[in-house]
Order: sequence, then structure tokens, then C-alpha cells
Amino acid sequence: MITALDHIAIAVPDFEGAVKRFMEDFGLPFEGTEDVASAKTSTAFFPLPPTSIELVHPLNGEGPIAKYLEKRGGGLHHLCFRTDNIDEDVARLQKKGYQFLSEAPTPGAHGARVIFIHPKCCDGVLIELSQPSDNH
Repeated sequence: MITALDHIAIAVPDFEGAVKRFMEDFGLPFEGTEDVASAKTSTAFFPLPPTSIELVHPLNGEGPIAKYLEKRGGGLHHLCFRTDNIDEDVARLQKKGYQFLSEAPTPGAHGARVIFIHPKCCDGVLIELSQPSDNH
């Protein structure tokens, strides 16, 4: 079952500049950065309980975020809903006709299991489901 809005992700063309803006200009608490090789993405998290703002940037200049930035520039990338059972939610949503961008959940930031719902199923909004690891 979906339990919370986990984070709001913003695609950023200048990773260091955006991290500095959220830390210094906005004064948000900074949780650190993490490269997610499976998604070819560098991430930075700014927790604002009960949610977070996530900055996403292409890891080594490649991957889906690089393509997104090329087409659209920076901006809101996706909404992420936290789930306590991603497999049950995927099965339930597939029965309702939702299409996903991958066959099964993949590793995400903080060791979570994640999967994305195709934006055409949600009025053009990319939605991520995330099941946190037991240690986060």
C-alpha cells in the first residue's frame, strides 16, 4: 500500500550549482549525494520530513536524465510514492492497466527498490514507486 509522498525529483543540468542553491540559498538540510549506476544518475537529497527533494543529474553525462535534459531542460522530473510492498502495488496497478518503464523493480538510491509508471498512464506525470530498504 502506498504510505507517503517519498520525494519530488528535479532534473538539473548543473548538479553542483543546484546542490549549492538548495544548501546555501534555501538553507535546506543536505543528506549527501549518491551515484545510482543502474539509473546512470547522480542524486542529492534534501530531506524535509515527511518528504524530500531529490536533485537528479546524468552520471557521466549519459542515461535517461541526460536525454530528459536535452529535450526539456531542467525542471520537475517525477513524483515518488513510498510503498511498503512494491511487488503487490505493481501487480495491483498492472491489473488496472498501468504500464511500467521496466519489467520489475530495480535498485534505487539508499538501497530502495524502485519502478516507474509510464507518464502516459498518469496525465503526463512520471510516477515512481519506492520501497525503502530495511536500513533506511
